Amino acid sequence: MIVRVAFGAVALVLAVPAAAQDTPPPAAPADIDLAGDSVTLGAGMVYMPDYEGSGDYRFQAAPGAIGSISGIGFVVAGNRASVDLVPNRPGSAWDFQLGPIAALNFNRTSTRSIDDPRIRALGKVGTAIELGGYVGIGKTGVITSPYDKLSLSVSYRHDVAGAHDSGIIQPTLTYLTPLSRKAAVTVFASAEHAGRGYADAYFGITPAQSVASGLPVYNGRSGWKNWSLGGLGTVALTGDLLHGFKLVGGGLYRGMVGSYADSPVVRIAGSRGQWMGVVGLAYTF
Repeated sequence: MIVRVAFGAVALVLAVPAAAQDTPPPAAPADIDLAGDSVTLGAGMVYMPDYEGSGDYRFQAAPGAIGSISGIGFVVAGNRASVDLVPNRPGSAWDFQLGPIAALNFNRTSTRSIDDPRIRALGKVGTAIELGGYVGIGKTGVITSPYDKLSLSVSYRHDVAGAHDSGIIQPTLTYLTPLSRKAAVTVFASAEHAGRGYADAYFGITPAQSVASGLPVYNGRSGWKNWSLGGLGTVALTGDLLHGFKLVGGGLYRGMVGSYADSPVVRIAGSRGQWMGVVGLAYTF
């Protein structure tokens, strides 16, 4: 589909790890001209856990971009990028989505930003390069107006760098509605299923790591890893949602589940639930 830059700033908050949306935002009201190329650039400050499953938090800057060039939509949100190769038909209420995804997983690639000495003692994990794709479908005009949108997508990505050498499946349900020419809000729900390699790399504890950290030995298992609920918003500061500066912000709650929640990395040293938030500034031209 053609990524609708009317809500491009919202995508900038999706730099939060493991919460990024693979479904691009929907269209603006019909009296706003969506023809032609358009790009939104921006950056945000993210409040996020030290590592996946942590109970400690830190601030981190995250860049982002979203737009449509020659009918091809794209999203770059922090450590993740996606492209939608299926252009929308003008005026169509249905939106079919298909394209590639790439992500860099920096979870525990450095110990300097981790407060808990037990997790630092487990050592670093290499940077995972996760490549894959997604499919999805969206419907415009479903609840509040002819311009709101409900979307469902499923993505798959696999680490090709050998950091965890496994796959991640992520279904995502998103609802977005414009409030005016200057404001829009969205809510979303998502979950992740990860393979055995992911569980071993980030949640397993070997005997040697147990001695170093004081945490008990634990063997990770594949399965559902987490679920997430969040809300996002954007308000135009100059012009409207298609032109000028805009403020973006949002929050997310993520709950760890299954064997991932039972890992000492989460159960003893961390927390089964994490909050994340972001505030950012973007410009559309």
